Amino acid sequence: MDTRTQLTDPSPPDPAPPAAPDEPQAVRETLEDYTLRFAPRSYRRWTPMVVATTALGGIAYMADFSIGAGIAMAHGTGNALVAITTVAAALIFITGFPLAHYAARYNIDLDLITRGSGFGYYGSVLTGVIFASFTVIFFALEGAIMAQGLKLGFGLPLWLGYAVSTLMVIPLVVYGMKALSKLQVWTTPIWLLLMVGPLVYLVATDPGTVDSFLSYAGTDGEGSLNTASVLLGAGVCLSLIAQIGEQIDYLRFMPPKTEANRRSWWTALVMAGPGWVVLGAIKQAIGVFLAVHILSEVGPAAATEPIQQFRGAFDAMMPSWLVVPLAVVLVVISQIKINVTNAYSGSLAWTNSFTRVTRHYPGRMIFVLVNLAFALILMEADMFSFLNSILGFYSNCAIAWVVTVATDIGVNKYLLKLSPHAPEFRRGMLYAVNPVGVTAFTAASGLSIAMYFHAFGDTLQPYSPVAAVVIASLLTPVMAVATRGRFYLRRSDDGIPVPLLDAEGNPSAVTYDCHVCRQTFERPDLAACPAHDALVCSLCLSTDKAGDHVLPAAPPVPLSGT
Repeated sequence: MDTRTQLTDPSPPDPAPPAAPDEPQAVRETLEDYTLRFAPRSYRRWTPMVVATTALGGIAYMADFSIGAGIAMAHGTGNALVAITTVAAALIFITGFPLAHYAARYNIDLDLITRGSGFGYYGSVLTGVIFASFTVIFFALEGAIMAQGLKLGFGLPLWLGYAVSTLMVIPLVVYGMKALSKLQVWTTPIWLLLMVGPLVYLVATDPGTVDSFLSYAGTDGEGSLNTASVLLGAGVCLSLIAQIGEQIDYLRFMPPKTEANRRSWWTALVMAGPGWVVLGAIKQAIGVFLAVHILSEVGPAAATEPIQQFRGAFDAMMPSWLVVPLAVVLVVISQIKINVTNAYSGSLAWTNSFTRVTRHYPGRMIFVLVNLAFALILMEADMFSFLNSILGFYSNCAIAWVVTVATDIGVNKYLLKLSPHAPEFRRGMLYAVNPVGVTAFTAASGLSIAMYFHAFGDTLQPYSPVAAVVIASLLTPVMAVATRGRFYLRRSDDGIPVPLLDAEGNPSAVTYDCHVCRQTFERPDLAACPAHDALVCSLCLSTDKAGDHVLPAAPPVPLSGT
């Protein structure tokens, strides 16, 4: 059987019954993808490697080429490669691993992980907005790259190209992740051939390009390794640390881990989780190579544009009449592949935060349009011309968030045992705000942003990403110890006698009916309803305006580390 089909056309073995006439809109629109809730075992029918393959298909974005080239143009190849591989990629891999593991093991997305890992039910709205902002920024970046391609290929003015690159994704996003995964799978072979082919040809036919690439000193002309240059470059790369959120959107569909699939399960987890950054770093290095290759022809400003990079690469290996069309095809395919995912994931992040704050679900498509409107404004404001500045600023927030959650999982849960081992995300089970994560995140992001804007002098400015990492990783366990872990769980008993996890530590597959929406859900997605002597699903809890279905607070059970 073609494994690609297994993930692109998933059909649950036991379809949910037709919706009741008064079924909440949130249930109707999210039941298929389980985007705002736990992903049930009945839906997760794919092998670990199928999940991993599909997840890696979502990192076809062209921003890596621009990011790598931009760093090299400013600081030289040596500083760029150290920033990309030794600093940024290593940190992204280390912090991404515990997040990816929790998503795959417990089948929840990054927002749900964040709720129970130091932020609380409403506290994680902060990070939801950060992730939504990530999708806006990178949609705008990828849309700007596509507009550059449309200008080169069809003569469209940039402002019109921005609008075209924004509007064309709407029909695709409407159909959700099933349509997106099909798009990713069938466009990936073409994308890989067009991306890798020119690089291999240039290296094979002109080895001198490698020497020019390695010796490029940057616009400052220094060339030698410099700590400040490396850290400034790493700060830009680290803006991609939030990409783990989009990888987790796939990893939450991993099957239960068993003795039979243990090896493939872990391999898939590493590949599709933190392993995405390996491919990302390679693409950034390729961006440096291609920018240096075309620098003498187009100049440093245009050398950071992927359309110009691949135009120059194709020009060396094929007839001139074919160069521009192929370069445009590559850019357009890449932008469609990533921007439908950016628009989709961003709409989910906005929807999730809005639903929690207002307890009302207005429909995901509204937030698709909101997300696209924000992105179009950034594009029309010529975001591409100050790319490194906006990414350097944003990376401080993203680093503070991801490092805080990763530290809570790795240190507070496993080492100090002050944070509950199993993640919790349901309303009523969590405190509204947990000072552990919120304090660590606020302090780390606030101080690092101040450093980035020279509040502590020019000397410390390049070290803002380091400050975000250090403050978040130290303050998270300090706050857990100071609060003795009291603000993680509002109550420890959800009123259901069946254990949350099965004998192998996987989420239980026992099913119950929600008395509000009358749908069937698996054990981790429900809690007891105190007012009706029944069970209610997590999404109906989120939209309960009166709070009638929410369990009352109970004295917390001290954790073993207290």
